[in-house]
Amino acid sequence: MNDMLGSRTQFACQVAILLLLTACSSSAPLTRQHLDPLTGATITRASEPLVLYRDLSAKAANAREYVYLGPIEVNTMGVRKYYLWLGVWGTYDTRSDAIDDFESVVIFADGEPLSLSASGWTLSTIGASEPVYTPPVAGATDAWYQVTVDQIRLIAESRDIELRAGTAVPRHYMPWESTDAASASLVEFLRQVY
Repeated sequence: MNDMLGSRTQFACQVAILLLLTACSSSAPLTRQHLDPLTGATITRASEPLVLYRDLSAKAANAREYVYLGPIEVNTMGVRKYYLWLGVWGTYDTRSDAIDDFESVVIFADGEPLSLSASGWTLSTIGASEPVYTPPVAGATDAWYQVTVDQIRLIAESRDIELRAGTAVPRHYMPWESTDAASASLVEFLRQVY
């Protein structure tokens, strides 16, 4: 009887150790890097974009508009450029005004305004031939803004983020949920590229 109990205990301990080792080794990387197959650029990105939203419940019960924000480094033979990707979508059709309203945006990082103008709306803007971030939905609008490492650092180190888009009637976007995973990914992105 003691032998059987000892074997079960030993087996349970082995399973627990195996599960712990698996959990430790399977943690997802905080950044991703790949070589673009057509342009030859090495592209580094954060694995978790920051998700911002604005409530539009006045239009419909669960109407919201979302903005995904992620940093990118494009390294073309040693020439490094930095961008912020914004993926804009909503629970209703937002594509018609997204380009006009996101031509320029202001990101407030702990109250510090960062005014950004769109560099473009297609992957060729950043020298890529395939999506860097997976669009949140099929109909999302992509926008690319050239930035500096210091601007990315200001966003990464901020506890309070807000994005404003549009000029006539500014749209205000706040963090959707906890920003912990996105913040950790931003910090690791900076550690790798700087």
